[in-house]
Amino acid sequence: MRVGASCKMHTMSATPFVVVTGGAGFIGSHTVDRLIERGCNVAVLDNFSTGKRENLSQWAGKESLEILTVDIGDGIFAALADLEERWGKVERIVHLAAQTSVVHSIENPLNDVRNNYTGTVQVLEYARRKAVCRVVFASSAAVYGDVDTFPVSEDATCTPLSPYGIDKLGSEYWLRYHTSVFGMDTQPLRFFNVYGPRQDPSSPYTGVISIFSDRAAAGKELRIFGDGEQTRDFVYVGDVSRAILLALFAEGGDGNAANVGTGAETSVNELAALINEFCGGKSSISHAEPRDGEILKSVADVSRARERFGFEAETKLPDGLKETVASLQA
Repeated sequence: MRVGASCKMHTMSATPFVVVTGGAGFIGSHTVDRLIERGCNVAVLDNFSTGKRENLSQWAGKESLEILTVDIGDGIFAALADLEERWGKVERIVHLAAQTSVVHSIENPLNDVRNNYTGTVQVLEYARRKAVCRVVFASSAAVYGDVDTFPVSEDATCTPLSPYGIDKLGSEYWLRYHTSVFGMDTQPLRFFNVYGPRQDPSSPYTGVISIFSDRAAAGKELRIFGDGEQTRDFVYVGDVSRAILLALFAEGGDGNAANVGTGAETSVNELAALINEFCGGKSSISHAEPRDGEILKSVADVSRARERFGFEAETKLPDGLKETVASLQA
């Protein structure tokens, strides 16, 4: 039976059972917050390589949340068996678990393939066999590489510059395959540069905003790789988690990706100066050699997400930066 046939006849249960891979991580924990607040039963699958249990500590003792230590590269059938007995069929999956460092993917591409490509196939194989109604997948703007038409639309030619981008793009093809062959509702979301509270500044995989905010708060030097004129579309994690839920509970899903960004670009030089100002202007700013695999310009065309599931970013960069700095100082 085609998965889609059962999904189109499926009526959402009063307490939907949602799986979030990588749910103890930065974006994942904010997504779990929204799902719990919505009244879902949520299973978090995380290997805790970068995720933290403390990101979900506000839900300690919550009967509608289960946190399982799972490496999705090994499959997820066994991990979910007991919860299926208690909560019934998994209705929807948010697949966020990933190795997120472009630099690490270049240094260790086999690890990237296992986590970001094989892990996605494992999740989709579960979804196919269990007739899961919808899968939302965290893809990345890294699939585009360097493009010459801006803002970047989903129809742009994808020429990723790193194993990370290659594996994310390959995973998107697997989602489209499951939609076209099995009728599964799937929605890849191409995240641009996500920032906000719970992003770990000590991690080598974290974003530039978290690192700059942490260093500027301590009066340490802010080091920019390259000339700093590279631009990014910085989108607040609260907006991203809202986009995930909108996509997760929307009607239909044809496997075609949608950008999640703000539609506004900011240079790394501008970003460093702004963060330094918010933290009292105590830090010097220096430049180092550019990093391999780093794109030079990035800003999203966000019209598809708005038209498809009603998403539009609401948090302005200065407001989001203030929240981020405040969370690091708390």
